[in-house]
Amino acid sequence: MLRETCRQGREWLDAGLPPLRLAVNLSPQQFLHSDIRAEVTKTLRETGFPAHLLELELTESALMKREKEAIQILHNLHDLGVHLAIDDFGTGYSSLAYLKLLPLDVLKIDRSFIEDIPHHTDDMEITATIIAMAKNLRMRVIAEGVETAEQLAFLKTRQCDLYQGFLTSAPLCALEFSEFLAAYRRERSQPAA
Repeated sequence: MLRETCRQGREWLDAGLPPLRLAVNLSPQQFLHSDIRAEVTKTLRETGFPAHLLELELTESALMKREKEAIQILHNLHDLGVHLAIDDFGTGYSSLAYLKLLPLDVLKIDRSFIEDIPHHTDDMEITATIIAMAKNLRMRVIAEGVETAEQLAFLKTRQCDLYQGFLTSAPLCALEFSEFLAAYRRERSQPAA
């Protein structure tokens, strides 16, 4: 998946699409039981995809296994210039003291906290707290599973950086995404009526 993502990203750059940061999920086994730094380095070199446009996502559970080793692996990956994200934040048992030691760029709020906004106050408070904490740790925040305009409006009031979900689009194959992006760019460049 890493190789295909970088290959596709390079193809889109060569076709003139704007630079897009592409994310790849790493499994705990891949992260802890392989030389992931060497694999990422080799893949970036062979595909020609820029490191700063690659984001590697790990779950809390992957990071909590063998904590000291995980910190070193993350620093080695970060030194390559790739961005690092913690995925599904809030669903695991990560220590906040441990979180501050990790060289993370992005925190992704799990969809389970987003899906009941604006109907459950607790989910709104938890989401707002996660966003504030991530901002204080100088991380970008992505909300997963955004499906309604009300959810997006709430996230905007809390300065959430980005979102993903069906509100914008269902998952797309590479060709459909290229077409979607072209249409989106045309729509954004049209003067308001």
